[in-house]
Amino acid sequence: MISSNDLRPGVAIELEGKVWRVVEFLHVKPGKGAAFVRTKLKNAQSGSVNEHTFRAGESVAEANLEKLTMQYTYKDGDNFVFMDMETFEESTLIATQIGDRVKYLTEGMEVNVVFWNQTVEKNGKKEVQKQVLEVELPNTVVLTIIQTDPGVRGDTATGGTKPATVETGAQVMVPLFISEGEKIKIDTRDDSYIGRE
Repeated sequence: MISSNDLRPGVAIELEGKVWRVVEFLHVKPGKGAAFVRTKLKNAQSGSVNEHTFRAGESVAEANLEKLTMQYTYKDGDNFVFMDMETFEESTLIATQIGDRVKYLTEGMEVNVVFWNQTVEKNGKKEVQKQVLEVELPNTVVLTIIQTDPGVRGDTATGGTKPATVETGAQVMVPLFISEGEKIKIDTRDDSYIGRE
């Protein structure tokens, strides 16, 4: 348990059986009445954002999160198989658990998988169930372009962009002078071209 006074952006809490990350917070001390903390919370599973107000000093359950470095090994139908780098155990995830950055996954890539260790009661006993919350890919990846329109000599001056498809199937906007077969660096947070590799 943590105090509502200790809420900061990025802190994960449990509320109504779900995990929420604090996006924004504001401590309010009105002239009359008790102080309170107004927060904007993002649901870690669905991505929805809600506002919630806590009394100042109110106890809030902190989410029991565990981050493991895992390696993406292969795709099995619609499932993505990851291996724990320490125990060599395999975990299978589906695309919705990974999120929209699944389009940048390549075999052998190391990612951070965030698990929620949820305490549930079964037959009068408390058990801990692991549930995948999110998969954190590296902020940048280097991929090879497999399809794009050919570059035209002199296109560097115009500063225009064109769509390019990389080896994972993702589409990225690249400068006009980039051609097929080149390796480029991409920012996975906003799908932007960073440069040639």
